[in-house]
Amino acid sequence: MNRSRSSQPPVPRVTRSAGSRLTELAERLDSGPGPYGKQRRKQTDSALAQDLSQMSMSGQDTLNNSSPSASAVKSSSRGGLASVARLVKLGRCKNVVVVAGAGVSTASGIPDFRTPGTGLYANLEKYNIPYPEAIFNIDYFSNDPQPFFSLAKALYPGSHRPNYIHYFIRMLHHKGLLLRVYTQNIDGLERLCGIPDDKLVEAHGSFATAACHLCYTAYPAEEAKQAIMNDKLPICTFCAATVKPDVVFFGEDLPQRYFLNTQDFPKADLLIIMGTSLQIEPFASLVNTIRSTVPRLLLNRNAVGPFEKVPLRRADHMELGDLEETVRRFAEMLGWNDDIEDLMRSQETLSLPTLISSPLSVDQTSCQSRGTPAGTETSRSRAGGQRGASSGSEETDSETDSKSSASSSQST
Repeated sequence: MNRSRSSQPPVPRVTRSAGSRLTELAERLDSGPGPYGKQRRKQTDSALAQDLSQMSMSGQDTLNNSSPSASAVKSSSRGGLASVARLVKLGRCKNVVVVAGAGVSTASGIPDFRTPGTGLYANLEKYNIPYPEAIFNIDYFSNDPQPFFSLAKALYPGSHRPNYIHYFIRMLHHKGLLLRVYTQNIDGLERLCGIPDDKLVEAHGSFATAACHLCYTAYPAEEAKQAIMNDKLPICTFCAATVKPDVVFFGEDLPQRYFLNTQDFPKADLLIIMGTSLQIEPFASLVNTIRSTVPRLLLNRNAVGPFEKVPLRRADHMELGDLEETVRRFAEMLGWNDDIEDLMRSQETLSLPTLISSPLSVDQTSCQSRGTPAGTETSRSRAGGQRGASSGSEETDSETDSKSSASSSQST
């Protein structure tokens, strides 16, 4: 028997993994003959690079007066926040892409994965798994789902609130500057703080929907949650396999919305990377698919990925340290701090919206078709896939609303 398939055009199959960087795409975008290659680079790119160069020189005096302990930042950040804040205030950054990792949510009380001693992977001994990442490995889950379900009871959304960093990202949208936010987080805090669905790509899924891990038949998310919370296994009514939340495991296909990156990153004029180790592929390599003249700003505790290189690329900037403090300083430079705090206060007065949506049909949420052992084809329902990739090309109500405030933001 055949299940209904998505009407979306076929997309490449990309799975979540910890290896193999996708550097070829970045090289093609930089040097190929296409619209984003050097042969057809827009004149505005040169002007932007010149602005960055001038700001880098002007930032040296500030850096030379900083403490010796900041030597790593001195040699590479070249003015960091101040340079990028000036570009934003000058109106040079109108299509901002944000790449967010687990460090964004630590200020909300959710541990990240890899911090020694306090990270999630350092505290999994009680689950008796062969190695930390096994708890998010689809083959291991298929054999023994109980360790993940035990952890999921603590990870389910509802007990944590968005923090200042989440509202900074929402303010980017409110100012009409946010093109898209790509998050690795599965905690749902981006949604909870009010970032519209069409501006959000949950690259590693979420708990908002659930499906069979074998045949991908959609399953009521609330029923799955209740079973897990009561130490029971949610069972697929179609094939009797185990159901799990639509969190993307190692070895699973990424949501269809992830492929909006092929539209967004060539279009971006500022990339902000925050709270991530840039170790999980293919997500980590997204930061290399942006044009070389576009500024990249790393806000992180440590230098990661391409920001570990010395010297940095000419348009790269980084600010290292406590993420929430750094983002607050950035907002103050932009003149947004009061607006963000007002937004946080107003949001806190609202009741918590549900993060568990009603199940959608396979047609509406299909990710991409895969063959079953019997040779039939099936489509998987995934969090973040409720809207097809075509949503990236259609102007939505939220985009219209955000653009209406763009003119006022330029005078800020």
